[in-house]
Amino acid sequence: VQLQASGGGLVQAGDSLRLSCAAGRTSSNNALAWFRRAPGKEREFVAGIGWKGGSTVYADSVKGRFTITRDNAKNTVYLDMNTLEPEDTAVYYCAVGLRPVPSRSDSAYRYWGQGSLVTVSS
Repeated sequence: VQLQASGGGLVQAGDSLRLSCAAGRTSSNNALAWFRRAPGKEREFVAGIGWKGGSTVYADSVKGRFTITRDNAKNTVYLDMNTLEPEDTAVYYCAVGLRPVPSRSDSAYRYWGQGSLVTVSS
């Protein structure tokens, strides 16, 4: 299963970006999420969304700035990132969950995308 993420790039602090991830049919009935790995750090949870889209969870560091949505007709998950900070610089990964409800734990996800690099300059 290949998840294709896109939308990363180099931006300045305060700018916005939208990440997209084509998750395929494996996303049906399952939660979707975004994680990230900053240079020299472990992978961390960013945001998750339930199968029907009504349930979302966010890391405290991005709450109020990032929004996760999904389009089940397109099997695609999005991450709208606003007011980006240099601390948001990381490789962002999308993931397909094992269950319909999102989780902050990476063990709750079984398929992972290849990653999309986001670099925020100060």
